Amino acid sequence: MRPYIHGRRNLIHIIDVRETIRGLLRARKYLKQVASSGVLVLFVGTKRQGAEAVAREAARCGMPYVSDRWLGGTLTNFRTIRNRLSRLEELDALIPSEAFGGYSKKMQSSLRREHRKMLRNLGGIRTLSRLPECLVVFDPKKEKNAVNEARKMGITTVALIDTDCDPDVIDLPIPGNDDSIRSIELVAARLADAILEGKAQTAATSQAQAEGAEGGGAAGEEGKGSKSAPKARANVKRAVPKPPKT
Repeated sequence: MRPYIHGRRNLIHIIDVRETIRGLLRARKYLKQVASSGVLVLFVGTKRQGAEAVAREAARCGMPYVSDRWLGGTLTNFRTIRNRLSRLEELDALIPSEAFGGYSKKMQSSLRREHRKMLRNLGGIRTLSRLPECLVVFDPKKEKNAVNEARKMGITTVALIDTDCDPDVIDLPIPGNDDSIRSIELVAARLADAILEGKAQTAATSQAQAEGAEGGGAAGEEGKGSKSAPKARANVKRAVPKPPKT
């Protein structure tokens, strides 16, 4: 963390704000490009003071999140996690139904308890239909299991790091205070805004292409003997941008 530290006062290291701004701008640029490619970004922040802000901002930009507890194997054993999510969907459909009344009171209590536990641990990633392209982590020291799994799976990591963290394990570090509620809220909001900008850019491009296709079709009907416009190829995989070098 030496390059990101401005100085020390009363045995407390002070982070250089200029480095914080540089890291935040790099992360915003990368997340905007990633969001425009239509991939998933997973927010991870289980600290008590920042869990609510992380969940709120991730939900605002329509991305999955982990705000209660990181389950081991969420990335490396993704198939098992998907099976548990299927079980959660079954309980979501069973509990409000009339068939639930046919169970005994003991079984109903057990099913409700299972549902609450699964909703607490898996509720934020129920929309995680595939592996994410990027992991946004708040305090990688606390979320070391998530960072290790992301590195094993080759997933890019963006993290808010404090002076007690190792920036070498993070692809795009954002030096800052990861213990402050306001700091976490500020960084999470800015990153969520970048994702929303990327989504809006994709939507605008798609709308422009659709309008161009409609205009081309109308012009083809008016003109006689004109050649038909070539059809767009389907199932074309868009390349995901690589994170910039720090």
